[in-house]
Amino acid sequence: MRLRALLDTDALGLRLLGGEDELDRSVRGVMTTDLRDPSRYLSGGELVLTGLAWRRDADDSEPFVRILVQAGVAALAAGEAELGDVPDDLVLACVRHRLPLFAVHESVAFATITEHVVRQVSGERAGDLAAVVDRHRRMMTSGPAGGGPDVVLDLLGSDLDLRAWVLSPTGRLIAGSKVGAPALPADICARLAAEHLAATRTGRRGPHRVLLNGTTYSLFPVRSSGRSPQAARDVRETVLSDWLLAVEADAGDWPGERLDLLQGVTQLIAVERDRRDAARTVRRRLAQEVLELVQTGAAPAEIAARLRVAAPVLLPGLGAAPHWQVVVARVEWEGEQIEGGPVAQSLLEEVLVDPLATGPEPSDRIAVAHTGDEAIALVPLPAVSAEHDGSETGLLAESLLRSVREPLSAGLDDDGRLTLGVSAAVHSAEGLRGALEEARHARRVAAARTGRVCAAGHQELASHVLLLPFVPDDVRRAFTARLLDPLTDYDRRHRAELIPTLEAFLDCDGSWTRCATRLHLHVNTLRYRVGRIEQLTGRDLSRLEDKLDFFLALRMS
Repeated sequence: MRLRALLDTDALGLRLLGGEDELDRSVRGVMTTDLRDPSRYLSGGELVLTGLAWRRDADDSEPFVRILVQAGVAALAAGEAELGDVPDDLVLACVRHRLPLFAVHESVAFATITEHVVRQVSGERAGDLAAVVDRHRRMMTSGPAGGGPDVVLDLLGSDLDLRAWVLSPTGRLIAGSKVGAPALPADICARLAAEHLAATRTGRRGPHRVLLNGTTYSLFPVRSSGRSPQAARDVRETVLSDWLLAVEADAGDWPGERLDLLQGVTQLIAVERDRRDAARTVRRRLAQEVLELVQTGAAPAEIAARLRVAAPVLLPGLGAAPHWQVVVARVEWEGEQIEGGPVAQSLLEEVLVDPLATGPEPSDRIAVAHTGDEAIALVPLPAVSAEHDGSETGLLAESLLRSVREPLSAGLDDDGRLTLGVSAAVHSAEGLRGALEEARHARRVAAARTGRVCAAGHQELASHVLLLPFVPDDVRRAFTARLLDPLTDYDRRHRAELIPTLEAFLDCDGSWTRCATRLHLHVNTLRYRVGRIEQLTGRDLSRLEDKLDFFLALRMS
C-alpha cells in the first residue's frame, strides 16, 4: 500500500508534518518502537510508530532519524498522547533526510494503525501471490517449468508467512516451503495424513482443521487437475491416492480471497501430480508386459530379454542385471463393488517408496501393473556380490507398512482392507514365476490375519507352503482327512457344497459379501454353510490358526 492511502483514511487520525513529495512510497509492514536504536528489528519498507519515549532532548532526533533512513523505512508516525505536539527538532530532522513524518492524534491507538496496515498489506500480497500462482499454473500446464510446487510454497512462506507442506496419503513428505518451514517430523506427517483421510471418508469438505501438539493445521485435498470432487463415483476410488496440502494455520477465519488462493495452490500441485503419473506410464507398461509373459508361461529367454529392456529404465546407469522382488497388493471394500486394481496400483507405488525419502523422484524406479483387483510390483534391487554373506536383502513385508499403517487404516475406515505379500529376491527370469506365486501366497497369509492393513513376507511361508512337498504322504493324508473328510461326507449325502464354499470363503479372505457374491448366495445362506463347516469340524473360521489349517488341508488334498 502507499503512504498516501494512509493519509486519506480518516479513521487513522494521521496528520502530515513533512515529506509530501514522498507519499507514493510503498509500505510493506509496520513496527512500534521506543528504542533509541531499533535498526536490528527493521528490514525496510516499514511505517514506524513511536511514542517518543526515546527522546530526552533535541539532540536525540537527528541520530534517531538517520538510523531509520539507513534501515530503509517508509515513514515515521509520532504519537501526540505523551508530549503533545511533535517536537520541531524531529520535524526538521525528517525534512533534512526526506523521511515522511506523520502526527498521530492522541485519540487513535497505535494498534488501530497496525491492524489497518497489516490487513491492507496482506490483502495486496495475497492478490499478487494469486497472480503468481495462476501464472505458474498456466506455465506448468502448457509445458515443463522449473520449480514445481516448491516455488509457490516458498512464496506462501515469504509473502504470507504461511508454512506449508505437500504430503502423500501415506504421510510421505513430497514438498515443503524452504522459507521458515522446517521439515515436518515423520510422526506428524503420518498423523496429518490419517486425519485428512478420516475426514475425507466421513464426507467432510476441506479444508480440515487439526490440532496436533498445540499447533493448528489446515488440510486441503489435492485432486487430479480437471477432476471435480464429484467426478469419482465413490470417494473410496480416490481416497488412497490423492495428495494433501498441510498449512500451519487455522483457515476457519480466513476471508474467501485467501481460501481461493490456497485452492489455486492445490490446483498447481495437482498439475505436478498428473505429470508424475504420466511419467509412470512407461514403467507401468514395462511391468504389465513382464507380468503377462510370466503368467502365460513364456520362455525364460523371452522374459530375460524384456527384463534387460526394463533395467535401464528403472535403474539408470546400472551395469549389471539386478535382482528382482515381486510384491502383490490387494485393496478390497465391503458392500458395493469397487474396482480395486487401479487403487492398489497407485497405493503400492507409494508404499514402496522409502518413507524417509522426499519428493516424487524415488518412486520413478518402481514398476507396478494391475490385473483385476490385484496390483503387482516388479521391484529392482541392485545386484549384490556373492549372494554374499547370506544376509537378508531387499524389501521386508512388515517394514513396508510400519510407517504407513496409521494413515492407511484411517482411509480404509471400517469397510476396507489392504493386504500385501512380498517374495524373496530372485536374480533370473526363471525365478519370476515362482516369486509371483510366492508373493500371492504371502498375501493370502496376510489376509487371514485381523486388521485393516496386513502384510506377510516369504519368510513366513517357509514353515508351511514351501515345505508341503516334503511332508510325508501319511502325515498329509491324516491331516487332510481329519479336517476335510467330515465335509466331503456331508457333501456326498446332502449335496451341500461345503468344500466349494470353504474354498471360496478362504479365497475371499473371509469376506462375507464378496464370497456370497461369488457363489451367488444370500449372505445368510453363506453364514449357515460356514456354521455347518465349523460344527462338523469343531473349528472356528474367525480364528487365524483354523483358517491356515483349512488353507493347508485344501492345498494338500
